[in-house]
Order: sequence, then C-alpha cells, then structure tokens
Amino acid sequence: MLNFGMIAAGFASVMTLQGLFYIALGTFVGIIFGAVPGLSGSVAIALFIPVTYTLEPNISIALIMGLMMGGVSGGLISAILLNIPGTAASFGTTFDGHPMAMRGEAGKALGTGIVFSFIGGLLSMFCLILIAPTMAKFALKFGTWEYFTIAVFALTMVASLSGKNMVKGLISGCFGFVIAMVGIAPVDFTPRFTFGVTELQGGFALISVLTGSFALGEVMKNAKKSRDTTKVEVSSYKIKGFGFSMKEFITQLPNCIRSAIIGIVVGIIPGTGGDVASYVSHNTGRMFSKEEDFGHGAREGVACCEAANNAVTGGTLIPTLTLGVPGNATTAVLLSGLTIHGLTPGYGLFTTEKQITYPFICALFIANLMMVLIGMFGAKHFAKVTLTPKNILSAFVLSLSIMGTYAVRGNLRDVVVMLVFGVIGYILKLYKYNVVPIVLGLILGPIAEAGLSQALLLNSNSLSATLGTLFVRPICVVLMILMVISVCAPFIMEARKGKQSK
Repeated sequence: MLNFGMIAAGFASVMTLQGLFYIALGTFVGIIFGAVPGLSGSVAIALFIPVTYTLEPNISIALIMGLMMGGVSGGLISAILLNIPGTAASFGTTFDGHPMAMRGEAGKALGTGIVFSFIGGLLSMFCLILIAPTMAKFALKFGTWEYFTIAVFALTMVASLSGKNMVKGLISGCFGFVIAMVGIAPVDFTPRFTFGVTELQGGFALISVLTGSFALGEVMKNAKKSRDTTKVEVSSYKIKGFGFSMKEFITQLPNCIRSAIIGIVVGIIPGTGGDVASYVSHNTGRMFSKEEDFGHGAREGVACCEAANNAVTGGTLIPTLTLGVPGNATTAVLLSGLTIHGLTPGYGLFTTEKQITYPFICALFIANLMMVLIGMFGAKHFAKVTLTPKNILSAFVLSLSIMGTYAVRGNLRDVVVMLVFGVIGYILKLYKYNVVPIVLGLILGPIAEAGLSQALLLNSNSLSATLGTLFVRPICVVLMILMVISVCAPFIMEARKGKQSK
C-alpha cells in the first residue's frame, strides 16, 4: 500500500532550495557524463560520492539520484544528434533517432525521446513504491543462512554483468571477496592479508577502490586511445513545444506503456540493464508497428527505446533496496554509496530508515522532471560537450578523483590506494575483465562472511551441519537453484547459438 504520509514528507524533505539545487546539479552533470561516450552515470556517481560526505543524508541521496537519472537519459542526446550512443542503453535509439535528425526532424526525435523517457521513468517509480515495501517485508524472513546464500547468489549474477566473459566475471567477483577480507577478522579479530603492514589492518576504504576502479581506470583506458581526428557535426534543429502534437503523443502512449513494462521487468532481473530493455522493447515495437520505416527513422522506435531504458531505473532499484542485489553497474555503485553512508538494504530502509528512503524516491521523481527541462533546453550544448578532446575530459576526471578521495578522510594513503586500484582497473579492462564484480564482491563479502560465521556458530562450527541446513531452508534452496541457472544459462545460450549457426 502507498504510504502517502511518508511520500508527502519525502517531497517536503527534498523540495528545499538546497535539495532542488543538488538534484538539478546532479541531473546536469549526469546528462553530460551520459552523453559523453566512455563516461557513464556509474562513473559520475563514483566521482561524486566523496562530495556527499559533507552533505546531509537526504541531500546527498538527492544528488546521487540526479546523477543516476541524468546518466541514464544523457545518452539519447548524442545518439540522436551525433549518431554516437553515450551509453549502451541508448544504442537502440540511434536506429531511428539519427535518421530522423538527418531528415531535419532532430527536434522531434529529441522531444519524443526526452518526454517518453520521463513517462517510462515515472511508471517505474510507481512500481518501485508499490513493490519495494512488500519485497522488503519478505526480506524479514531472511536469517543468517539466507543472507549468506543471497550474497553468493548476487556474486553469480556477474555472469550476466560480464556478458560472454562469465568466468572472468566470477574471477573478478572472487577478487573483490578477497579484497574485502583484508584487515582484522570480524569474529576472532586476527589480521588477514596484512603482511605485517599496520595500515592494512583497517582494510581498504570502499571509496578508494570504487573511485580507482571506475573513474581512474576509465581515464587510463581513454588515455591509451589515440585522439580521433574525424570531424563530427552536431545536427541542427528547431523545436516547437515538445516537437510533436497532442495527437501524436496519444497515439504513442500504448507503445510507451508496453515498453515501460518491459523495462521494469528487465530492471527487476539482476544482471540486466537498459541495453537489454532497449533491444527487447525495440523488437517488440517492430512487431506492433505499422510504420514501414521502423528501425530506420520512426518516432515509435525512439519512444519505445527511451521509455524502456528509463523504466529500468525504478525496476533495478527494487532488488537493490530490498535485497542488496544490484541490478546493473550503476546500482552497484549506488549500493556502495548507501553502504558508505551506513544504510543497509532491506526492510529497515522502509521502517527505521524511511525518513531517508522516501526522500530518495521523491528525489528520483524530481530528477526525472528536471531531466525533461534541462534536456530540452540544453540538448545541443550537451552534444557539443561530447566533442571535447578526451585528454581534457580525462584530466578533469583525474583531478576530481584525487581531490574527492583525499577529502573523505584527509588521508594520502587513500589516494595511493585509489591510484593502485586505478592501475588494477585499467589492466583488468585491458584484458576484458569487468570491474563491477570487484565492487560487488567488496560489498557482498562482509555480508557473506557474517552470515556464514553466524551460521557456523549456530551449528557448533560444523561445516557439514551448516551446509546441510542450507538444503532444508526453502529460501536457500530457491536461491541455490537460481545460482545454478545464472551460471549455466550463458553456456546453454551460447551452445544454442552455435547449433543455429551451423
């Protein structure tokens, strides 16, 4: 049931001058990061998490929500005006968006993409408010065994996050688990993997690993690439209103609602993302479309792709907030931000921490609205930003990474750790390893260890008894079945593709 009182209190909490300023700032910066190929909303969040240390919890979450929403939506601008998808989720938008721009209908394509992005995001937020509290109540049934199992299950979901490189994803996740174990053990207080170095007894700061792996690793990757000398022109356009009539808007509503539902469902499934939702909705839209140019310059194609990839936002937050299982790279970074601020996913977010959770959701709604305003009036300028030389952008990101990491605790060792993990992140990306599982492993490691340690204590430190208990608890059994499916599914799909190709 909707808690209208908490929703009203949430809006009152963030609709202050300070709250609106940070939401607008986050949305603005997020659009830029989303529009620039090579950057993303997850990189933006990783860079700005240190900034949130100086802010109140409600305001810091509002800033992160703006970054998240802007990062998702920014990709459509460069996809339409430059034929360069800013994010993987906006790749489908290039099929119809850029051909429209080439016909002189760039304004119409932008208006369609931005407005239906808003509607898709709005519908996903309603689902988030309706579904998340119920799922959080279900999480109350979780004991130590369930928390251990779901942490391991979340680790297996890196198979989807890592695409075809499932084994590499699992290796990265296990590496994150090992990193999480560095320092003093929580049960017997013995030092682990410290090698006699006193500074390692407290473990690695999450913000240092996060910023180094995501932001600095991406900077080093871009620095390796030679500067592209190809001249790309921003498509000119004029736009009246939103670029389309009310009749055109009404005719596209069924397409939008269908695509938003696809996006929400895809978002709820951990390991998927806006790119999957965009492709599925585009293919589905083609089946229902009567336009001959669908896929080659039809506004329906733009509407379904953008409604779907923005609807993923609310959908992917459902498992993230309730179970602590991030749905994609952006929510993985978001989860780390919540962890840094002492917030634990689960029923507590909707009971004891509801004064933060509901402003969190309300800030997402306001950011969605600001995305429309900022995107419509600044699209052409954002597109020009994408043409900024990569060396300038990289220097900017590097500066923010160093300053942000140092500002958290005023400790140069954190900066050194960030630089080290930046190199590690770069090397891993160079060899096609995904860095997202490392962050997941770092977050989920303590949860899995705490669950296993408590389960062992309850079973007199008997490993066999503990494992035997897992197979008699229904939730654990279901989660283990899902683990097997998540690990085997990529191999089965690859084998089927091989047979079809023959």
